[in-house]
Amino acid sequence: MSGYPPSLPPADGHAPVPPPPGGYAALPPEEQVPPPPGPPAERRRGRTALVVGGVVVLLAAAAVAVWFLFFRAPGIPDPEPAAEQLAEALQAGTPSQVPLALETSASPDEQYTQVFEQLRAAVGEDAGTVAVKAVTPVEEGDGGTATATATLTWTWPVATDTAWDYETVVQLTYPGHTDGEPGEWQAVWNPGVMVPGLEAGERLAVERTEPVRGEIRTTGGDTIVSQTPVHRVGIDKTRPGWETATQQLGTVLELDQETTDDIEGRVQAAGEKAFIEVITIRDGDPEYDFDAAMAIPGVVGIPDELALAPTRDFARPVLGIVGEATAEIVEESEGTVAPGDVVGLSGLQAAYDERLRGVPGLAVTIEPADGEGEGREAFTIEKQDGEPLVVTLDPAVQRRAEETLADITDLASAIVAIRPSTGEVLAAASGPGSEGLNTATLGQYPPGSTFKIATSLAMIRGGVTPDTPLPCAPDVTVEGRQFGNVPGYPQSALGDAVPFRTIFANSCNTAFIAQHGSVSQQQLHDAAASLGLGVEPSVLGAAGTTGDVPADSTGTVHAASMIGQGQVVATPLAMATVAASVAAGHTVSPWLVQPENGEAPEAPSGDLTEDEAATLRELMGAVVSEGSGTTLRDVPGIVGAKTGTAQFGDGSKAHVWMVAIAGDLAAAVFIEEGDLASTVAAPVMREFLAGG
Repeated sequence: MSGYPPSLPPADGHAPVPPPPGGYAALPPEEQVPPPPGPPAERRRGRTALVVGGVVVLLAAAAVAVWFLFFRAPGIPDPEPAAEQLAEALQAGTPSQVPLALETSASPDEQYTQVFEQLRAAVGEDAGTVAVKAVTPVEEGDGGTATATATLTWTWPVATDTAWDYETVVQLTYPGHTDGEPGEWQAVWNPGVMVPGLEAGERLAVERTEPVRGEIRTTGGDTIVSQTPVHRVGIDKTRPGWETATQQLGTVLELDQETTDDIEGRVQAAGEKAFIEVITIRDGDPEYDFDAAMAIPGVVGIPDELALAPTRDFARPVLGIVGEATAEIVEESEGTVAPGDVVGLSGLQAAYDERLRGVPGLAVTIEPADGEGEGREAFTIEKQDGEPLVVTLDPAVQRRAEETLADITDLASAIVAIRPSTGEVLAAASGPGSEGLNTATLGQYPPGSTFKIATSLAMIRGGVTPDTPLPCAPDVTVEGRQFGNVPGYPQSALGDAVPFRTIFANSCNTAFIAQHGSVSQQQLHDAAASLGLGVEPSVLGAAGTTGDVPADSTGTVHAASMIGQGQVVATPLAMATVAASVAAGHTVSPWLVQPENGEAPEAPSGDLTEDEAATLRELMGAVVSEGSGTTLRDVPGIVGAKTGTAQFGDGSKAHVWMVAIAGDLAAAVFIEEGDLASTVAAPVMREFLAGG
C-alpha cells in the first residue's frame, strides 16, 4: 500500500472518484493524481509570510540591541560602592582619598584632623568606625546627571562599655558622562558630613571628669582613707636652675645617694619641657620640709588630692597605696584605665581598685569657630564616683600595734588582733623592719611552741586532761635526732609524772615530742584546722593565709611538728585566729573586708567544741599564772597566753612568738629573730595589751 487514502474528494466538492483498478500504485508516476489545486496552495503562502515577518522582527530587535550596545551612552553606575569608599576614607581620617565635590577651598583632611583631634586622642587614633547605613535610590537629572543620599553611622568607643553613636547624611552627585565614558560619583563635602550640624571652623572638644575615689571606712562609719590635699613635688626642666635641683632636693628630703642618683638619671633622660615627679607630700606633713624644697630653683609643687590614710605608714601593707597608673596597668586594663589615671597600686587599694576608682565622666562639645562663648553639647557620660570599702580595722588598735612595733627596725615583725566574738580583724600591723612587706597576714614562719595549742587539742581528743601526768625529760631522741627544751627551762618542771597543765605552762618540748607516737600527723592537721590554722581564710576579703600543717609528715619531721616546727608554718594572722577560736569556743574565720551587702560574712563551720576550748583556756591561763607568760599577769582582762620559740637555720637563731587572750581580744606577736619568746615577744605583747 502506498499509504494514500482510498479515495480523494473531487476539487468541486462532488462525490469522490473511485481509485483505478489496482490502486494508485499501479499507475505510472507521471499519471499519479497530483495534489488538488486551490485552497492548500493559499495556506502555504500564508505560512511563508509569517516566517518572513518573524525574521524581520528579530532583525529589528537585534538592530536595537546592537544600537544599545555600541551607540547608546553608558548608564548611571550604582552609588553604593562610592558611599562605601567614602566611609573607609573617613574611618582612616583621609576623606580626600575619594572624589569629593568641595564647597570651600579648605582641605578636607585638615578639617577632619582639626575636628577629631581631641576625640581621637581620647579614644585612640584607630578606634572610631564609619559604616554605610543606607543609600537612597538614584534620582536622574538632566544631561545624564544624577543624585543620591547616603546615611553614615559613626561609632566612637568613648568608654569600655559605652560608645558614642551618631549618623550623618551625605549628598552624592553624579556629573554624567563625557565622550561616552561614565563619570564618578562624588560626595558633597561639608563639616556636617563628620558631625551632625557642624559648621565651618567648628571642632570637637573633649573633657574628662575624674570621679572621686571611694573612701575606706571602718564598720563603725569612721573614715580611714579619704581624699587628702597633697603637693606633687618634682623637677620642672623649664625652670632656671633645674640642672642642680635634683641633688639639692635629695638633701632636703633626706634621700640616700643611690635614690638621688636614680632620680637624676630620670631627669636627664626626660624631655626638655618635662616635669619629673619625685615625691608626693601631704599638706602639713611634718616629716618633710616642704618650704625648703620649694625654695630650690627648678623645683615645683603641684597641688593635688590623693586617697590617703591618717598617716603615711598607717596599715600601709594592708591598705596599700594609690598612684599614677603604670604602663603595664594601662595595657592590662583593656581600656578601663588611661595614662595619667590614679589607681590602686598595692594592698586593698589595688585589690578593690575597680570598686574604689569609679568611672570617669566624658563631655564632647562642639566649640565655636571663634573660640568665644559656650560650646554645644554633643555627647555626655556622667561620672560615677567610687564606692566606699568597709574594713574591720579599728584605727586606735591599729595605731597602738604600729606604735608598739615602731622601734623594731632591723627585723620583720607583726601584731595581729582579732575580736573573737565576731572574727573581725582589728589590727594587722607590720613593723618597719618588714620594709613594706605584709608580714602580718602573709609572712609564713614556723610557729614554734604557740602551735602546742593545736597539739594539746589533739591530745585532749585522745583523752589527756590538764591533770594527766606525763614525763618531761631534759631531752628526748627520735630516730637518732635529739630534741631538748629551751635554755633556762625550770628544773622544777622536769620529771616522770608532771601534770599536763604544768608541761603546757612551761612549754616542755620533750613532753610533747614524746607523744608523737600517740598523736598522728593527720590528727595534728585536723586539730589545727579546728582552730582555723592551715585552712583557707575564705571570708578574709584581703590577701592573707593561715599557713600550712601537712597531714602526712612522718618520723622526725612529725616529731618536730608536735612543737610547731618541721614543715609546719603559720602567719601572725593564723596564730591570732587560733587564740580567737579558743576564746570564742568555736572555730573562728577571720574577716577584714565587709561584703558589699553590708553584713558580716557567714563563716564556714568548724568542729571545735566549747568544752575543748574551755580546757585550752585553762591551759593558756596557766601560762600566765605560773609559766612562761607571767609578764602578762597584771594586764586587765587577761585570760591566757602561749609563748613560742622556733629555731631556724643552723639552730643558733630563732623566731619568737606570743599569743594572748584579753577580754574580747585575741592577739599574736611575731618577731623574726630573738633569744626567747618569754623575754622578747612577751614584753611586746604586754606593751600592746596594756596600752589599751
